[in-house]
Amino acid sequence: MDARTDSKPLLGVLKGRKHARPPMWFMRQAGRYLPEYRALRAEKGGFLALATDPEAATEVTIQPIRRFGFDGAILFSDILMVPWALGQDLTFGAGEGPRLTPRLLDAALGSLQPAMTRLDPVYATVRRVAAALPSETTFLGFAGSPWTVATYMVAGQGSKDQAETRGLAYRDPAAFGAIIDAIVALTVEYLSGQIEAGVEAVQLFDSWAGTLSPAQFERWVIAPNAAIVAALKARHPEVPVIGFPKGAGGKLPAYARETGVDALGLDETVDPVWADSVLPEGLPVQGNLDPLALIAGGAALDGAIDRILAAFGERPHVFNLGHGIDQHTPIAHVEQAIARVRSGAANAAGGQG
Repeated sequence: MDARTDSKPLLGVLKGRKHARPPMWFMRQAGRYLPEYRALRAEKGGFLALATDPEAATEVTIQPIRRFGFDGAILFSDILMVPWALGQDLTFGAGEGPRLTPRLLDAALGSLQPAMTRLDPVYATVRRVAAALPSETTFLGFAGSPWTVATYMVAGQGSKDQAETRGLAYRDPAAFGAIIDAIVALTVEYLSGQIEAGVEAVQLFDSWAGTLSPAQFERWVIAPNAAIVAALKARHPEVPVIGFPKGAGGKLPAYARETGVDALGLDETVDPVWADSVLPEGLPVQGNLDPLALIAGGAALDGAIDRILAAFGERPHVFNLGHGIDQHTPIAHVEQAIARVRSGAANAAGGQG
């Protein structure tokens, strides 16, 4: 184990080392539940203005590290930076989700005019954060996985069942495959750029993976992610890749085996005891506390944490949520969770520190 891994617990776990106290970070740990974030966002205006201001985005990335001392910092950005760079217009309306125009139900992929310089502020943010983080904190970059990014590009916005995108994939798999291929190619470049600027591990978010049939999951989730992982490994063999196919359920073992990811993120619907029994031995896992348990707090939160720690006691484990932290989460409950993991993990997990 190299010195850098020894000094960075989260990076060590992602590379297969088990810790008695699992390192922790929370998805969306920089966000609206923090008063300091709300103040900065009000000052800067909309989300996109905040995310493309390297000084402000650096501050947001570091806020939860400063407040809670998490073991990992996740880059403050958005999964839709890739379609924005591919040439779609990106807006965030007040009180509604992101919008991409023109949507690819109405326009051809080839009609878009790529604008790769839109990614430059992200790389500038990475350089700033890498220079400012505590030495023990692992810096995580990320991108959306191709299927999830494609659902936004095709429909122009998020949806409950991704029906329009799923329909296009069935009707015209060649056209849809071209969209996926474009996302794969740019995602490799984008994550490589983040790594070269200073991130130490990357995560692929597939928020909508759970809506696909098994055959479609193989084609549009596993295969594209495997291509990204292989390309990143060829360029950056020492940089761990975390895959997070939310909602994959029983398809998780196949995803773990076939994509080549170094660690697997688990959502809150996954039974951790089952996951430990069916996933490849020694594969690091991340998760999988229900964000609503974090809102509930008290004994319910403690019990949920203890069950996860016990289930993954013999496996490299990064403690995290099963999805992003909710904006209504009390800060005191985040503090409770951190204290519970850090005080109770040694007894529950029994690993090597």
